[in-house]
Amino acid sequence: MGVMEVGQKMVEMVNQGREGEAAFVREYYASDIISIEGGDMSEDMPARIEGVEAVKGKHDWWYANNEVHGTHAEGPFIGHRDDQFAIRFVLDATPKGGERNQMTEVGLFTVKDDRIVQEEYLYLMG
Repeated sequence: MGVMEVGQKMVEMVNQGREGEAAFVREYYASDIISIEGGDMSEDMPARIEGVEAVKGKHDWWYANNEVHGTHAEGPFIGHRDDQFAIRFVLDATPKGGERNQMTEVGLFTVKDDRIVQEEYLYLMG
């Protein structure tokens, strides 16, 4: 399996919903993955975390703090590097105590030995 196939599998599984997303993390994330968000999500959830268990915890935190109405993934976008791909995500969610909104972000994923070893999220601002 190559980078393109890993990216295609991510899009397919994320578009299945929370269970598909969780299955993708279990199957394709390296145990020592580095995950980098655009900023701290809370005092308890820093921008940079390491390890697949921490990533699972981040996903649990997200679903515990947001009512997720839908997530759509598009891609993968492939460039000149043979170890990376990008995915565009549109998230439709209502934060606890907040207003429903849609957020667009791009995830840049680095792959080694058919496993995601780093993910970095970039947010649409402005």
